Amino acid sequence: MGLKSDSWIRRMAQEQKMIEPFVENQVRNGCVSYGLSSYGYDIRVADEFKIFTNVYSAIVDPKNFDQRSMVDFKGDVCIIPPNSFALARTVEYFRIPRGVLTICVGKSTYARCGIIVNVTPFEPEWEGYVTLEISNTTPLPAKIYANEGISQVLFFEGDEVCEVSYADRKGKYQKQQTILLPKV
Repeated sequence: MGLKSDSWIRRMAQEQKMIEPFVENQVRNGCVSYGLSSYGYDIRVADEFKIFTNVYSAIVDPKNFDQRSMVDFKGDVCIIPPNSFALARTVEYFRIPRGVLTICVGKSTYARCGIIVNVTPFEPEWEGYVTLEISNTTPLPAKIYANEGISQVLFFEGDEVCEVSYADRKGKYQKQQTILLPKV
């Protein structure tokens, strides 16, 4: 399995629409950078957020998720409360090739502020907008800037194509169009 370079990512974005919209260069003029990098792609966070709240004393249960534990927010800047969490989605839509797996890691600009971005791997033949999990680990409110970089995606191509892809399994988060809450 090998890490893929910027030329491979560019080719796959152009030929197979792997990333839409695709930004061919690193954009960094006064914003948290996004776009194509040497061995990855820096994704942007959209302006839609679901912020955790404890107004209704809900319990976070992945098997029976209570939607009352979140507040919907749309805007250019999202404030995540201290020691709290928000869900968001990417600006970019992904179509992952069958022989590829991605790993997503947070950008250092946010990490240095105590903001952790957790995203599960994009499996072979997974498609959709990515749901982002953003944690504010600090005792202070934290700003997240919509339409700017939030995380970097690294692409790995397998030595062989997998026998069963995410699409073959009819994965529950396939072709997601918005922020999807946990489901079993």
